[in-house]
Amino acid sequence: MFKIGQKVRQEFGVQTMEIIGFEEDLIENVITQWEDEIGNVLTGKFCDTQLNLAEDESIATVDTNNN
Repeated sequence: MFKIGQKVRQEFGVQTMEIIGFEEDLIENVITQWEDEIGNVLTGKFCDTQLNLAEDESIATVDTNNN
């Protein structure tokens, strides 16, 4: 089980997210938050089975310019 404040990533993702809460009654019950490459703060919900603890807690960004 995850805890608030832990850093996680999706199974095949590169974006590091922080767990900010839970919704017990929903399938997608883990609420996460992260910052995108231009500084927007995003919030998402995921199933706990889709997430893994992030070994490297640094924030990864995706190069959308294919550089």
